[in-house]
Amino acid sequence: METLSIEGPEQLQELIGEEVGPTEWREVTQDMINTFADLSGDHQWIHVDIERSKTESPFGTTIAHGNLTLSMIDGFRLDLVEVRSGFTMGVNYGWNKVRFPSPVPAGSRVRASARMTEANDLGNGWIEMVTTITVEVQGPDGTVGEKPCCVGESVTRLLKA
Repeated sequence: METLSIEGPEQLQELIGEEVGPTEWREVTQDMINTFADLSGDHQWIHVDIERSKTESPFGTTIAHGNLTLSMIDGFRLDLVEVRSGFTMGVNYGWNKVRFPSPVPAGSRVRASARMTEANDLGNGWIEMVTTITVEVQGPDGTVGEKPCCVGESVTRLLKA
């Protein structure tokens, strides 16, 4: 898979619209979901109660928390975007918009793609980069969902070297 390689501030405008990915698939296990429930304090039954989810959930199984899916993007980001030179550091500034159009059932797999959408010079050496990240889900049966399971606009601030 090709990554979006950033060689310096002068290159950022050229990269707007560039798409990379998808990454390799990563399984979302019930153990991951349970651990996230413990860490976040969100033990809603649709995430952790396997038996109840089989009979009462419209999904027929437990599903990952949306914020678990969102947090997995940080691991995918390393495969998607690489800042090689021209900056001393980068910080996660947050998200402009995040949506979870479809569920991630336990035992399914996810992968991500990225498209750089903005690069703005903020002055004082900082550049703000906005990247749209799309996460797809592949069910335990191998079928890739028609809708992504997560789409978000990631905002990163980079400090010029």
